[in-house]
Amino acid sequence: MTILLTTLNARYAHASLGLRYLLANMGELQAQTHLQEFVIGAKTTDLVEKLLSWQKTGEKLIIGFGVYIWNVEETTKLVALLKRVAPEVVVVLGGPEVSHETGEQEIIRLADYVITGWGEVSLPDLCRQILHGPQPLMKIHAGVQAKLDDLVLPYALYTDDDIKNRTLYVEASRGCPFKCEFCLSALDKTAWPFDIDQFLIQMEQLHARGARLFKFVDRTFNLNIKTSLKIMQFFLDKLDENPTDPVFAHFEVVPDHLPEALKNGIKKFPAGSLQFEIGIQSFNPEVQARISRKQNNEKAAENISWLIDHSEAHLHVDLIAGLPGETVASFALGFNRLYALKPHEIQFGILKRLRGTPIIRHTEEYGMVFDPYPPYTILANKDVPFDQMQRLIRFARYWDLIANSGRFIHTLPTILSELPFENFMALSDWIYLKTDATHRIALDRLANLVSKWLQEERGMTSEQVTATVSSDYAGDAKHKQGNDKVMAPVIRKDAVVKSTPQRQARHLAA
Repeated sequence: MTILLTTLNARYAHASLGLRYLLANMGELQAQTHLQEFVIGAKTTDLVEKLLSWQKTGEKLIIGFGVYIWNVEETTKLVALLKRVAPEVVVVLGGPEVSHETGEQEIIRLADYVITGWGEVSLPDLCRQILHGPQPLMKIHAGVQAKLDDLVLPYALYTDDDIKNRTLYVEASRGCPFKCEFCLSALDKTAWPFDIDQFLIQMEQLHARGARLFKFVDRTFNLNIKTSLKIMQFFLDKLDENPTDPVFAHFEVVPDHLPEALKNGIKKFPAGSLQFEIGIQSFNPEVQARISRKQNNEKAAENISWLIDHSEAHLHVDLIAGLPGETVASFALGFNRLYALKPHEIQFGILKRLRGTPIIRHTEEYGMVFDPYPPYTILANKDVPFDQMQRLIRFARYWDLIANSGRFIHTLPTILSELPFENFMALSDWIYLKTDATHRIALDRLANLVSKWLQEERGMTSEQVTATVSSDYAGDAKHKQGNDKVMAPVIRKDAVVKSTPQRQARHLAA
């Protein structure tokens, strides 16, 4: 029997932590288990051909697919084609996208077996039963939650190529004690820590092999301060040992929990070595209460200000539009409040209905309408009709292109002025009116659109606009106003790890 573990990652740089956990815990089956990762966007027939190349004459082939919100549509096509070409291949599904609402999904109908939830114990058990019996087996298997101390850690399975070319995802804990209803972690009862000493041994080995970029997928890095300090000290020691060969660490932190001991540790990190992802989501207390999100807004704002003023950490702060009861006006107030705190990036997200999340309980009362296709983005609710939601979605896209790209750092304050949300919404509406596009807008065209808006809508002179925009772009000696052959971009120097869908990899299954 050959067992193949596979998934379609969002991009090559994302190495699947979930698959490596499964492989590390296959026990006596590990020798006949292999890992093959793909990237979304590949030709389905090519993927089927590569998967079937593992098939040996006269032997059973089991393929386990990791299914996530970003790959479920392509994985469904892949499984459908695979079962048509080679129906004898046993298909096992796992991952957050197939762990809930199992009776509604085409991919589950196509598969032989599904493991919901945790997979490190249940996948090898299922493979043994497929090989040795008893038969027949149930189609849906509830994953057994392992004790973390019993799991084999997977970090040795990162290859040298992974270490050289990809983001390494690591976790010092699983689960989350909070119950924010838009998040799958709302289903967790608590957070469970790994043995910190064993974890740091694994990090030491990764570092010795050349790893320098570590992205923690823990929901609440700063929940246990003693553990947080140990982890930060590990990275500080590496920075002290070799300042010319720095490490970079990314953590997701609770915004209203930053005690002095943690602040003292954070202050020691030099620029370019530390990034925090901070989930504000909403500053509206009524919305927070409605979605079971406990957050001290004043303390969260105070902590963000402290991090900006007293640390070199790069701050990536999240807001979510479309939450039940959040109007455009109240979201604008929260956006402007957050912008005034001056985080390095504001990630403007749009609410998505992840399968299994409790947010669905508000559907009827708040008239919440979601796209039936991944990523299940909200289309409208009783406070934000469809056309206004589309404006917010476009705002989010242009915000990424202009504000979060780092290409307009001097021009952005001129755009936003005293009313950041309102002014950027005006720019967003204007760009869409002129282009009818939110994607495939070349940088030079975007720069000229911004320049024209500043002149036509804000009344700036061409000289003022040229001075402002040119501060973000190296001028071409032949450049003239309106010439589309503009400007080499000024590249932002600080290292930034973007927030990615790989965050869903916390929910580990086949």
